[in-house]
Amino acid sequence: MMSFPSIDELVKIVDTKYTLVTLVAMRARELTDNEAQLIREKNKKAVTIALEEIYENKVEPKKIGNI
Repeated sequence: MMSFPSIDELVKIVDTKYTLVTLVAMRARELTDNEAQLIREKNKKAVTIALEEIYENKVEPKKIGNI
């Protein structure tokens, strides 16, 4: 398992780097607020876990608002 998926690989999953940053921030906040992890990782920070969940397609990017 990768500890840090590359930005190039992650941007292929979402439409832009900005969407990626927003998605990672939202998922990391959920993890910080004790939401269940979607992958088995211990002793890693919430942002790292969020990045790996997105890379493994465990978190779906969703359009926000009418954008």
